[in-house]
Amino acid sequence: MPTEDIDRRWWKEAVVYQIYPRSFNDADGDGIGDIPGIVERLDYLDALGVDVVWLCPVYDSPNADNGYDISDYRAIMDEFGTMADWETLLDGLHDRDIKLVMDLVVNHTSDEHEWFVKSRAGEDEYDDYYWWREGRDADAVDWSATEGPEGEAPPNAWKSFFGGPAWAYDDEREAWYLHLFDRKQPDLNWENPDVREEVFEMMEWWFEKGIDGFRMDVINLISKPEGLPNDPDDPFGGAMSQSTNGPRVHEYLSEMNERVLDREYLTVGEMLGPKMPMDHARRYLDPDEDGLSMLFHFEHMLLDRGEDLWKRRDWDLSELKAVFNRWDEGLKEDGWNSLYLNNHDQPRMVSRFGNDGAYRRESAKLLATLLHTLRGTPYIYQGEELGMTNYPFDSLDEFRDVDTLNPLREAVSEGEVESFEAVKEAVRANSRDNARTPMQWSAEEHAGFTDGEPWIGVNPNHDEINVEAERADPESVWHYYRDLISLRDEYDVVVYGDYEPLFPDDGTVWAYTRTLATDAGTERLVVALNFSSSEVAVGLPDEVASDDATLLLGNYDAASEVDAAGDTDPDLDVDTVADELAAGDLRLRPWEARVYHDST
Repeated sequence: MPTEDIDRRWWKEAVVYQIYPRSFNDADGDGIGDIPGIVERLDYLDALGVDVVWLCPVYDSPNADNGYDISDYRAIMDEFGTMADWETLLDGLHDRDIKLVMDLVVNHTSDEHEWFVKSRAGEDEYDDYYWWREGRDADAVDWSATEGPEGEAPPNAWKSFFGGPAWAYDDEREAWYLHLFDRKQPDLNWENPDVREEVFEMMEWWFEKGIDGFRMDVINLISKPEGLPNDPDDPFGGAMSQSTNGPRVHEYLSEMNERVLDREYLTVGEMLGPKMPMDHARRYLDPDEDGLSMLFHFEHMLLDRGEDLWKRRDWDLSELKAVFNRWDEGLKEDGWNSLYLNNHDQPRMVSRFGNDGAYRRESAKLLATLLHTLRGTPYIYQGEELGMTNYPFDSLDEFRDVDTLNPLREAVSEGEVESFEAVKEAVRANSRDNARTPMQWSAEEHAGFTDGEPWIGVNPNHDEINVEAERADPESVWHYYRDLISLRDEYDVVVYGDYEPLFPDDGTVWAYTRTLATDAGTERLVVALNFSSSEVAVGLPDEVASDDATLLLGNYDAASEVDAAGDTDPDLDVDTVADELAAGDLRLRPWEARVYHDST
């Protein structure tokens, strides 16, 4: 395409770094990360080279769900600091040419928010800010709850995503309110135009303060269907199937787009559900409809998950490829992808999709190579750039997350699960708390995160995996991330090149090309990734082999890394690696990643 035809946007070319403030850096010694702690580490973010910080909620909150239960959208939680601290953070980021994206949580509020307090009191203006319903005759339905008036069941059979019914009975109002998440997170009623106006005014207030965008929490749940019908085929009784991509969701977001949004903002919508229909995805991203920059789907995050927290399923690399291939194909003409393999709600990617033992470093680099050479905007979750791993949880007392504790305790109470010990391995692998252990800054006590007692345990491997060690080692995962980030500035093909997958059914190798034709000629990347702990041979199609390509980046030090047997392999020098591409026959070492580049 002509160079001028490239639809350039700064957020397409950016790399986003997600900060979970409670676990990032503690400046005051209370064991909880805070905004001044982030300010102390701004030079670290600058040195890494990221373009954007996505900051998880720092608003005032009673912390039923670690800040995703907001009691005041225009105030900062005391544990995290003050609004003046936040303004110092914003200025510090902007001084370093790093943009700031805030978390927008407007499917629900805290039950301590002023709106809910007034709504439960029956004040006319706030009466239907939330989903209030009368209960049902318990003898006439086949669902129940452990609360509410005798003989009364909740309004429907919906189950909370955090365990138990999706309804709580309020004694003050003498009615049930809907909460798809924790009972302290009542769902807002977006059918009420006053609710929408409150949200839009709040968003405008933050934009006026200078932020650069929003990550929108579970934004595809804001529209509920008329009558709130049950669905016996939904594990959540209808809460998931009936709430995702609801009947008026595009109407509400189009209104938001018209009122508040701008294409110069980075807006990313988190979209719950097992498989997003592509027609919905395109509407969410259409500038003339909902106008979001990109979205987070969960399709790849569910590949290894069973129906419950304590259940897992086997997955194959071809399934993971199929998800990414579907999304690239679906949005290549109209839309843009976000690229992630972990965040604050997911286990550590090197433990989940890589090898966090003998090949931790290699597989961490390989997964990073994948995310940074596919088409889309890559997201780095704090500590990912170090190759941080899952935590070795040994008892239920070590967990903090309601999404782990509530469902498991309920299952044990009801006899569905014998004990934590009986399902420990699956819970350890699946829990969100894996992502929430403190950032590992050094080998010191508490990993340099705090001088106090950390709110959640520090991974014992911090003596090996930490920022100080990574920055001191030129072959580290951290330095590899810096190299990947710099490629987006140097090569348009990394950002805008067409994606063509090779061997989609192969369960070991993920290989693809990226191609960009411009007025100056055609640029191409050839990417080959070995998702296994064994050496593998790859025969490339003739049209992919190239005499002119050079190795742009690889996760092995070609002249000195050890092979699978533990011996040095001096024959695999840079020239040999290039010759392999020319011949169309690659020999990839365990968890090896290669990125070749050529141009014509």
